[in-house]
Amino acid sequence: MSTAERHIQIDAETLAGHRFPYQEDIALVEDVDLLAATPGGDINWLEDVGLLEEEGVPAVFDRYSNSFLKIYFPIPGGREDEIARKVLVKHLQSGNSYGIQLKAKHAKFPQPELGPWVEESKTVGTDWKAPVLEGWEKPAGH
Repeated sequence: MSTAERHIQIDAETLAGHRFPYQEDIALVEDVDLLAATPGGDINWLEDVGLLEEEGVPAVFDRYSNSFLKIYFPIPGGREDEIARKVLVKHLQSGNSYGIQLKAKHAKFPQPELGPWVEESKTVGTDWKAPVLEGWEKPAGH
């Protein structure tokens, strides 16, 4: 990204530097089982996930990285929210969400790396240490 280019909203592909195949091919998300992927069998978390639009392109919001995940394939009428949810779940399960990628370094307590969407996901956050600025020393008496 050039220094002259400025983004007000950040999308997932800007964070990653590329698009993901499931953004461009509906066949790659059709087999996503939303019920099976739902933490604790409680589908209510998906009620807030719906198809949005970002820069004129259909998109779903990934709140774990505070970014939009654009969808570049035609979405069948009447399935807008379902497809948005499947694309998001595929993104989370794949570990491609930037917020999930940051967990390994920044998680302060033990938690599944890929969240509750993937059974037997490895645990991260078991050895967090506060970052220390190189060359910085704690003031005397503190």
